[in-house]
Amino acid sequence: MSAADLIASWQAHLADNRRRSPHTVRAYVAAAQRLVAANGLADWQSVARNEAHHLRGHLAARRAEGLGNASAARELSALKAFIAFARAQAGDPDPAAPRLRGPRLKKGLPRPVTPDEAVNLTELASELAREDWIGARDRAVLLLMYGSGLRIAEALSLTGREAELGEVLQVAGKGGKQRIVPVLPITRAAVADYARLCPWPLTPAEPLFRGAKGGPLAQGMVQKAMAQARRALDLPDTATPHALRHSFATHLLSAGADLRSLQELLGHASLGSTQIYTRVDAASLLENYRKAHPRG
Repeated sequence: MSAADLIASWQAHLADNRRRSPHTVRAYVAAAQRLVAANGLADWQSVARNEAHHLRGHLAARRAEGLGNASAARELSALKAFIAFARAQAGDPDPAAPRLRGPRLKKGLPRPVTPDEAVNLTELASELAREDWIGARDRAVLLLMYGSGLRIAEALSLTGREAELGEVLQVAGKGGKQRIVPVLPITRAAVADYARLCPWPLTPAEPLFRGAKGGPLAQGMVQKAMAQARRALDLPDTATPHALRHSFATHLLSAGADLRSLQELLGHASLGSTQIYTRVDAASLLENYRKAHPRG
């Protein structure tokens, strides 16, 4: 067995058995590749022998390269999973991961945009595009994120069979978990407009959203379109495509949606992930109070 064989097996396990998202697979595979290369590992037994002190030294070297707390925490999570997998492959009767706590992370609140800012961002992203069909595409993707709470990967995973949307849409979220989300009339119209203008055939088995050369649309192109619109509107760097999903959640909560319904709409595995939006709403309420109150 070679180092390449180790990595290939790990990648297949993540993608096929664990059904991790492509982004998670890339990150976890890259972390494993760094550990294997740094220590000359070439079989499951050598990977399985890594203990907490080995990981601590490896992460210290990575931190010396400029790795931040959040990235270090993710790298540790990936490496612990990789070692646990290696121990199982090596026949360890108790293939647990090494016990090592990651760096403490300060939990920041999501930074939503206002409803007007969300609409302005989608419109301006369309206007700034170099071709009409690309502008229609960017607007449709961003409206799916704001109007239906989709993650960017979920919007880009839609296929040509979704070119004619109804009032609801079935989405495959993290781990392949299915959920139903509502689709606003403005979003349905935007997707239909894009489908009409798109120069590429939108067949049921192919991606709905296409890049300039006809391939699947990359997340980076959506982020680029959002960044151009954000700069033109003089909005902060926190106004990213994912902020539109935060805005979807925050605005629904402000309008009276209950947490359980919001959890289902967002596709969160636990209610705890959804409860952060109550903190966002409270923070917004306090900010508005301070601005409006004469003694604020």
